[in-house]
Amino acid sequence: MMTSPDLLPETLEHDELHGMRNSDAAQRALDYYLKEDMSVSIPDGTLFTLKPGISQEEALVHASDLLRSAAATAYESASSHQGNQRDLAFSVVYLFDMAKAMVERSLQASVPQSRA
Repeated sequence: MMTSPDLLPETLEHDELHGMRNSDAAQRALDYYLKEDMSVSIPDGTLFTLKPGISQEEALVHASDLLRSAAATAYESASSHQGNQRDLAFSVVYLFDMAKAMVERSLQASVPQSRA
């Protein structure tokens, strides 16, 4: 009995398979199913870790970006509320903006000033 070529499932091209093999998702799946020690959770219970060797400037830049994103989220939330909830959400925006200004000031202080 012969199967009609029209009924066969489509196969991926070699380039597509090669690209999938190098994808992070494929690597995580292989690690999960094939490497027992890779799928074990971190025992100390931390949610995330910092990149080893991250500089103070990189950390402050990332913190500034996180604060900007948090302020934008709080601002959007405030826009959809009224009364006390709106006031509270805008106060959170203000707190984020103040923290972001402090982080950015720290970044300016860490950059050596060029002499004119």
